[in-house]
Amino acid sequence: MQDYNAPDEDIIHFVVPSDYAGLRLDQALARLLPEYSRSRLQEWVNQKQVLLDGVPSISKQKVWGGEKLAVLPQVQLSDQPYLPENIALDIIHEDDEILVINKPAGLVVHPGSGNWQGTLLNALLHHAHQLADVPRAGIVHRLDKDTSGLLVVAKTLTSQTHLVRQLQERSVKREYLALVYGELRNNGLVDAPIGRHPSNRIKMAVTGTGKPAVTHYRVEKSYPSCTLLRCTLETGRTHQIRVHMSHLKYPLVGDIVYLKGPQKCVSELRELLTGFPRQALHATRLALDHPASGKRMEWHVPLPEDMRQLLKQIERALHGSE
Repeated sequence: MQDYNAPDEDIIHFVVPSDYAGLRLDQALARLLPEYSRSRLQEWVNQKQVLLDGVPSISKQKVWGGEKLAVLPQVQLSDQPYLPENIALDIIHEDDEILVINKPAGLVVHPGSGNWQGTLLNALLHHAHQLADVPRAGIVHRLDKDTSGLLVVAKTLTSQTHLVRQLQERSVKREYLALVYGELRNNGLVDAPIGRHPSNRIKMAVTGTGKPAVTHYRVEKSYPSCTLLRCTLETGRTHQIRVHMSHLKYPLVGDIVYLKGPQKCVSELRELLTGFPRQALHATRLALDHPASGKRMEWHVPLPEDMRQLLKQIERALHGSE
């Protein structure tokens, strides 16, 4: 039970209106506090944050008008302003308008459920305090937690607007290196709409009701059982490369979300590929028009150490088998 010796200004007091007679407590709360979700209000009731005439009650309790309600909102991390945190950043470029970051695998870009701290956004707020005045600390596009590579951040509201417009107009160019299961021999493209998976809400899927999504891919090197691809995005849908390659039956190595069962693999590489701990995806190239000067700018970063080592181990395993 929450401590109701809290300062009175923290407690919300109501007298139940007479025209609420016959409503359940949760229905009355939803009308009195429409700025909070029903699930949030239900949580407060369950945690005994709501007193009806001085007594904790349940959601199904009827009200008849005239009762005194006391509600002590329980602040959640998602309600609080994001805090700066001293997290090291690999800064590839910085000027007065933009930052280009080489994000490591494992770093969440934006706070969300289960990751309210320790994110790129928290690091940005520490690095450049003025980003507190820019929505989402200047973040205009994201990389998945376990995807590494280049990401641009706007340092001013004007630059953010400019970069968002470039993304919408598809003038921002992004290339990724991806290691996929299977032996691809030819270059190609996937033009297939992506939307939320119909039965698993944490996944995306190719679906007729999704948004347009186009991925170009080019073979960089082919191995027995796997292929290193260079993928270029026309659109920027959530999990786009991961979904598109899985749709083609060439899922990314290490992608536990979109891998569908065991993959065919030569014995020399099976342990290496199945043991890689993240999706083998790296944003290697980023090109855009500078929001202030209009000059075309481009950055490249090589594969991170874990993917470099994986490719070396693949070469070593195959060479040793000859």
